[in-house]
Amino acid sequence: MKEVEIETNDGTADCYTFYPDNSANLPSVIFYMDVMGVRNSLFQMAQRIADEGYYVLVPNLYYRTAKKLSFDPSTVKEPGPKRDEMFGLLQSLNMEKVMSDTAHFLDFIDGQSNTGKKKASVGYCMGGPYALGAAGTFPDQVVAAASFHGARLATDNPGSPHLLAPRMKAKVYIGIAEIDPHFTDEEKDRLEDALKENGIDYTMKVYPNVRHGFSVLDSLAYDEDASENHFKALFTLLKEAM
Repeated sequence: MKEVEIETNDGTADCYTFYPDNSANLPSVIFYMDVMGVRNSLFQMAQRIADEGYYVLVPNLYYRTAKKLSFDPSTVKEPGPKRDEMFGLLQSLNMEKVMSDTAHFLDFIDGQSNTGKKKASVGYCMGGPYALGAAGTFPDQVVAAASFHGARLATDNPGSPHLLAPRMKAKVYIGIAEIDPHFTDEEKDRLEDALKENGIDYTMKVYPNVRHGFSVLDSLAYDEDASENHFKALFTLLKEAM
């Protein structure tokens, strides 16, 4: 892992890069964090993606507040100050801000000596909509996008990613936890309708008997089998699109 700093319109984002040694012309993946922030579990996941032959960039989306900001899942399980702080940070972000940041992340990737032109995005939990948003905001750069147990994917909010479907060119994967209060059946139908109507090459899979957060290593909802299946699906997507 190598820590880098990327200048944005709102300050300096601390970001974390992963890539194979002695590599060149690597396809790249922007890895959008979950609500608990950048931490070792996400770094382990990013390294696993990098080991498959990718340049992976993990930005701290909470950089406006603090560097390398994260929360211990056990401390935010129940209501309290830490949980309130975490959800306050969640609410401080929106599609406009994160896509503004993403423009700088993409420029940074383009400036690296070991990266190629093909780029993808993957997001977990709150990062799910941003992964899809990147595909819709930067359609000529992001060729694959994946959301795993993403929240707010098809809401009435003007920044909802399903509204960007008309601009998407990427191959898309949506991994859904069967037990997920953060993604309703109504949203699922709305998202699928938008993808279908716009001719997007997509896969939407419900992972049975698992809860929101199933794929993240330190999540209280982590499910080893489902998480391994999510990696298989992600690697298949990346290989097919990149």
